[in-house]
Amino acid sequence: MADRCFALIPCAGSGRRAGTAGPKQYEPLLGRPLVLHTLAAFAAVPRVSGLLVVVAPGDRFWRDRAVPTNCRVVGRGGTTRAATVRAGLDALGDCGAGDDDWVLVHDAARCLITPALIDALIDACAADPVGGLLAVPLADTLKQGDAAGRVHATLARENRWLAQTPQMFRRGLLARALDHAG
Repeated sequence: MADRCFALIPCAGSGRRAGTAGPKQYEPLLGRPLVLHTLAAFAAVPRVSGLLVVVAPGDRFWRDRAVPTNCRVVGRGGTTRAATVRAGLDALGDCGAGDDDWVLVHDAARCLITPALIDALIDACAADPVGGLLAVPLADTLKQGDAAGRVHATLARENRWLAQTPQMFRRGLLARALDHAG
């Protein structure tokens, strides 16, 4: 594959929705913070040229923490995931990533990603002009409700997917899409 792949890990969340004492990406699993499991998976994929972790300004978690050799941590996180990703795209550009290079955006707390899944996504998207994402078929029953929260229909599961991360797109295309979305 001629174009390089970079992993962009948004890591600026506060943990508010998760109800944790701090950012959920720093919660421990098997003795290590979730984000370190995530980084280990990406670091094990030779086709990933570099990893960029985008944290909130002033984040102290990374002060004296070892990161993989090809990983950088930048304090440019925004108030939303989209703002954090957009800032990360700029930071990748500052590090020499081109508009046609691939970026795999993966949430820091999604620590169950494996090198095999990352490789499968790269294989699936490498020849695609736009990119793609990991997804799993919807296995559960899907209901449609009304404004009062009452179920009034069961929807078919066929051809319905649950979006996962990473999501893989060209750096320039993703930056333009985020700019357009506002």
